[in-house]
Amino acid sequence: MAKTSDMSHKELVQTVLKSPVHFLAFGFGSGLAPKAPGTLGTLMAVPLYLLLVQLPLVYYVLALLVATVLGVWLCGESARLLGVHDHGGIVWDEFVGFWLTMLMAPAGWLWIVVGFALFRLFDIWKPWPIRIIDQKVDSGLGIMLDDILAGVYALVVLQVLAAFIG
Repeated sequence: MAKTSDMSHKELVQTVLKSPVHFLAFGFGSGLAPKAPGTLGTLMAVPLYLLLVQLPLVYYVLALLVATVLGVWLCGESARLLGVHDHGGIVWDEFVGFWLTMLMAPAGWLWIVVGFALFRLFDIWKPWPIRIIDQKVDSGLGIMLDDILAGVYALVVLQVLAAFIG
C-alpha cells in the first residue's frame, strides 16, 4: 500500500472506506475531514457517548476498556498499513479520550460541552508528559496513550469543576 504522503485525499477516502480497520480507526470516516480531524472525531464521539452513558457504570467502564484495547490494535494497524506513525485522521483515540473524560460526568449538555472543550484543550496542548509520550511511544499504544492521558487530565478538571459548580 502506498504511504499516505503519496496518496491524494480522494485515494485516502477510498482506502478508508474499503477497509474496516481504517474505517473504525478513522472514526467511521470522521477523521477524513481535511481540517481539524481530531476535533471532528471528538464531535463524532458525542452521539456514541450519549448511548454509552445510558449503561450502568460498570458496563460503561467495561466498554471503555474494550474500546481502549481495540483502539491500540486498530490505531496501530491503520498507521502501519498507511506507512505513518500517527496519521492525523486516525481518531479512534479521540473517541476513547473523550469517553474517558466523560466518565461519571454530571448529566447535561453543559457538561458535555465543557468535557469536549477540556479534552480538546489537553489533547492539543499536550502538557507533560503527554507530549513526550506522543513523540516517543510508537505503535498503537503510543497513538492511544497520549489521548488517554489527555482524557485523564480533562476528567480530573471536569470532576473538580463539577464539585465546585455542581
